[in-house]
Formats: sequence, structure tokens, C-alpha cells
Amino acid sequence: MRVSESAQDVVVRDNPDRARYEAWVGGRLAAFTAYGLAGGDRIVFRHTQTDAAFEGRGVASALARGALDDARARGLAVVPRCPFVRGFIARHREYEDLVAN
Repeated sequence: MRVSESAQDVVVRDNPDRARYEAWVGGRLAAFTAYGLAGGDRIVFRHTQTDAAFEGRGVASALARGALDDARARGLAVVPRCPFVRGFIARHREYEDLVAN
């Protein structure tokens, strides 16, 4: 999936072998969010990390958006243990319905 964020193209893709979603900018890994699957119907976001060269450019927000959109498409409930993903959901209420009870 491609997301335009802050006038740059961010390519977000799932890397299931490493259990993380990755954000790529210009062929470089810019950020990732690690996850685990639980119970077959939940995705637990554990940690998000952004390369210092890409901080403050909206890459992590594009990553969160792409990962959450994919979770929705896959019918997964979200457990946002990662503070960044939890904060993103709090600021973007259109994703609140994904949060597992």
C-alpha cells in the first residue's frame, strides 16, 4: 500500500517473516511497527521505531495508518500496547472501533 504523507511517498507493507509492518521511503526502511497475532482474530502492536533520518516527517503516522487499515481489511481487532499506535488511534477516532475490548 502506498500512502502520501508530508509530500513524500511512503510504501507500507507487512513483513510477516519479521512480524512487523514496514514503512519504506525511497527504497530505504524508514520505520517499522512490531506486532504479534493472538487468538487468530487479534493483532497486538508492541513497538514502533523510526529511523532518526525520517523522524518528524509523518512516516510513522503513515505506517500506523497503513497497518491499521490492513488490520481492518483482515478483520482483526487491535490491541495497541505500543504507545505510538495507541496515541495515533486516540488522535484518529476513525480507528477506535478496531480496538479490542
